Amino acid sequence: MKGESYYATGKRKTAVAKVWLRPGSGKIRVNKMDLMSYFCRDTLKMIIEQPLNIAGGTDKFDIDAKVSGGGKSAQADAMKLGMARALIQYNLELRPALKKNGFLTRDPREKERKKYGQPGARKRFQYSKR
Repeated sequence: MKGESYYATGKRKTAVAKVWLRPGSGKIRVNKMDLMSYFCRDTLKMIIEQPLNIAGGTDKFDIDAKVSGGGKSAQADAMKLGMARALIQYNLELRPALKKNGFLTRDPREKERKKYGQPGARKRFQYSKR
């Protein structure tokens, strides 16, 4: 187990997170930066740490992640999915708990495309009777 590394990818909207999980002391690095210096909000930190809390490994693993695309919130969700997938590679018995909490389901919502004859996806131009 020492020196073993588990890799998984998570996605959300246009954000992609590549996550490496290694046995360690609980450090989380994102794009070679500390977690809180990259994701400034406490809510995003909480979202990212949810799979570790379920697995009981907040201080057992070091996590390195490369995130790209999307916004910070989508990147945090992508990282959460990648971490959950990597934890399953580490221990398959964690799957039911992670699945029950919805950490293994990719959020399928994407941006709706703009339609012709309209200013946006759903918005219409103003109707003028005369």
